Amino acid sequence: MRRRSVLLAAGATAASYTLAVETGADWIEPDLVPTRDHHLVVRHENEISGTTDVARRPEFAGRRTTKTVDGRAVTGWFTEDFTLAELRTLRAVERLPLVRNRNTVFDGHQRVMTFQEVVGLARTLSRRHGRTVTVFPETKHPTYFRSLGLPLEPVLADAVRRLRLGPRECVIQSFEPSSLLRLAGEGLGVPLWQALGTSGGPYGHPLTYRDMMSPAGLRRIAAYARWIGPDKSSLVAPSTLVADAHAAGLRVGAYTFRAENQYLPAELRRGTDPHAFGDAFAEYARHFALGVDAVVTDFPDLAAVAREACRTRPQDAPGLVS
Repeated sequence: MRRRSVLLAAGATAASYTLAVETGADWIEPDLVPTRDHHLVVRHENEISGTTDVARRPEFAGRRTTKTVDGRAVTGWFTEDFTLAELRTLRAVERLPLVRNRNTVFDGHQRVMTFQEVVGLARTLSRRHGRTVTVFPETKHPTYFRSLGLPLEPVLADAVRRLRLGPRECVIQSFEPSSLLRLAGEGLGVPLWQALGTSGGPYGHPLTYRDMMSPAGLRRIAAYARWIGPDKSSLVAPSTLVADAHAAGLRVGAYTFRAENQYLPAELRRGTDPHAFGDAFAEYARHFALGVDAVVTDFPDLAAVAREACRTRPQDAPGLVS
């Protein structure tokens, strides 16, 4: 039976990536943002007060500011105001401490990684586990960073070439088509993944996500990308998105699967505590039955169990993701 990839969405440290692969993840996802000296580092957002201890570092108190990122005012500390050396002095903290309080025990123990370090870790884990661990970088806010003179695409393209990343080792994603089109023009030979939101459209682009998910929009995406990555809610009935995407020659990777009640459909929640676990397995089974080619998850251990259960039922068996 062919195996489906399970992806880790929210990991950003060496420890989280290592655990993810040990528990079943095939791909690891670094969200990429630049430093002031134009290195690509891994943070969920360029505003880092929620993912590092920067707010508790008096030497950086003066760096707190408000910026407009993709049309929205954001206050905090930003990677583009720090050199790589300065960011290396910070330590990671749990992004959702109220939801995942147990994870806060690791606060202060992991440093900010570069993209090159994630690739090195993926290759180490590949050797250790005897299978290819794919790196799945996302270009975050590429139009915004281009406006600052810190474009993500040329630095990422240079890294892909220098590190000799092939199509099994790297898949690049973005919500902004212009970022992916720039990367497509680099001739890197790695697959591209068009991420899709649930409302509005990509920043700075005239198309809406609804337009992009139409049959005609999917055909346009297929001209430069191999994957689409819609929010999982976009796939439930009466949606025909999975079938339409497959008809356009695209693979479908749904995001983001989490186990807590607050992230599950109402009928799959257990009890009233929003932080308690609901019936995550039922949600995975539902989407595997729809024919998705991959799932982006914060819980690769649960996704791996759900995938194995699906593989034991030939009528629901998922297809190959590479």
